[in-house]
Amino acid sequence: MATFKLKGSTSGEITVESPAVSGLNTISIPAKTGDLIINDGVSRINIPSGTTAQRPASPAQGMIRYNTTESVVELYDGSEWLTTTMDNYPYDIDYLVVAGGAGGGDGVAGGGGAGGLLTDTITIEVGTTCTVTVGGGGAGSTSTFSKGSNGSNSVLSGTGFSTVTSIGGGGGGSNQNDPGIREGADGGSGGGSAWSGTATAGGSGTVGQGNNGGASVSTGAGGGGGAGAVGATGQTGISGNGGNGSASSITGSSVTYAGGGGGGNSTGYSPGTAGTGGSGGGGNGSSTGVGSDATANTGGGGGGGSYNSGYYPGGDGGSGVVILRMPTANYTGTTTGSPTVTTDGSDTILTFTSSGSYTG
Repeated sequence: MATFKLKGSTSGEITVESPAVSGLNTISIPAKTGDLIINDGVSRINIPSGTTAQRPASPAQGMIRYNTTESVVELYDGSEWLTTTMDNYPYDIDYLVVAGGAGGGDGVAGGGGAGGLLTDTITIEVGTTCTVTVGGGGAGSTSTFSKGSNGSNSVLSGTGFSTVTSIGGGGGGSNQNDPGIREGADGGSGGGSAWSGTATAGGSGTVGQGNNGGASVSTGAGGGGGAGAVGATGQTGISGNGGNGSASSITGSSVTYAGGGGGGNSTGYSPGTAGTGGSGGGGNGSSTGVGSDATANTGGGGGGGSYNSGYYPGGDGGSGVVILRMPTANYTGTTTGSPTVTTDGSDTILTFTSSGSYTG
């Protein structure tokens, strides 16, 4: 058997000159078991590359090349060209999870607390399903014998990462001597407390998600807590504003979420000023009627109702939202629940306003 040796130059290069013939030039190695070993960790192999149109006319199973049209490495499996890229490795997803805001109370009532707000990054494996639950807003109280309803939790869960749970906002207190009804409820952000003859502390927010609701003092109700600030304390004849929410640029532009609801008041309590809702969807309180509803899909708290020749209900809390942001190169397009799909630079953003999923 003849032996063919290749000898490198002093520069370390080995060159096989092209034959003086046109057409396909092939170097064949017999089909025997063996290894191609390069004993240098910084070495490389440059594989053939070309456009999609330049693929071999009659490809054979096992062929590999770099497709310059698609910017991917591709492998022929015997029937089709398959893409093999770094996209198959784990990748990061940024998230914003906002829970449903709470309803405002009834009467000279506390504003509803905003839903909890969490933002961070998870890492997922290819094939992982991220399940999204978007919490609904709590109903405003329609009776002085109950406070506004808490918002519902929003959740992001899946295999391989810790479940993310944002807590629903705490309901605003209603104008009632019973402390259990007068006090704002605890939640992602706490509800403001109603005025009913006794100063009362607002509900507690959840650490890392929101803030406390405002207290009632004299003839003023407290504002609901927001993701960015506590609800304001009521003053004589003046109810507290809702706490401001927090801004996020996860969608590519700055948007504020999870503002608390303003406290309600009464035209009978001079000056009878109701609180305004916090930035981020919080509903305004009222001095003459029903508290305003929070903005949907912001997690804002509902405004407190008034007392004006009768008790008026509080506004409803706003539903929550879950937003996922990932590199477009990794985005699979496999979703349920019809999220809104947008892009920003090299990233794809999924905005869930109702429950659904994304499979990586």
